[in-house]
Amino acid sequence: MNQPTPSSPFTLAVCAEMIFRDLPVLERIKRISELGFQVEIWDWTKHDIDALANSGATFSSMTGYVTGTLADAAGADELLRTAAESIEVAKRLGIPRLNLHGTGLDGEGLPVKPCQQMTGAMWLKARDTLNRLADLGEPHGVTFVLENLNTEVDHPGVPFARLEDVLALVESVDRPSLRIMLDVYHAQIGEGNLIELIRRCGPYIGEVQVADVPGRCEPGTGEINYPAIAKALNDMGYRGTVGLEGWASGDDDLALDRFRAAFSL
Repeated sequence: MNQPTPSSPFTLAVCAEMIFRDLPVLERIKRISELGFQVEIWDWTKHDIDALANSGATFSSMTGYVTGTLADAAGADELLRTAAESIEVAKRLGIPRLNLHGTGLDGEGLPVKPCQQMTGAMWLKARDTLNRLADLGEPHGVTFVLENLNTEVDHPGVPFARLEDVLALVESVDRPSLRIMLDVYHAQIGEGNLIELIRRCGPYIGEVQVADVPGRCEPGTGEINYPAIAKALNDMGYRGTVGLEGWASGDDDLALDRFRAAFSL
């Protein structure tokens, strides 16, 4: 008897900044889309928005600001200003989720304003800024998603980086237009105990991003049991987007096949 073909209960997306990197960006986007995935981009100012809008691709998320920070007055105003610009681009591309970090990142992923210790005043200011962002996105049907990062390998000095911190902030705001961009790769490096962390974040997850550890390549190349992660997400009722934000360990098409298989049940 033929076995049923596994399928994914999730919407699968792929980061165009990290896959098919031997192709121009627009060709990467078209290739990813042809393979049945949605497309993630990062800094929209580096792209031809008209070309992206005419590509026929469905976009899952992009960076939701250009400059600014969460936890100081001047930085927060700048974040809100560039977030408003990002919303207009997101509307042109049909992008539902705009990604945030604790502070702006440079081209190497390092914080523009490094911070080793968050004060109580910073926590309160970050919460206020996130409320203002929720106000900004709500009338446009856009959800801002705050991403957890790791400070051990990729992003030293980023404030509010741990998933525990991100959950505390998003839970305290408790608005539908603010959710978590839950990055499993970063959480494994910074915290571990992944399935329990994911369960705790459940009601506040806006999107899940994945890559394996070490190396930040596709599922199946490292230590994370991604089939178990997929089962846990499915069992808790998550039906949203899972995005591959990782490099191909070798052949790009094989990497995407492995990603799809890891999240097929």
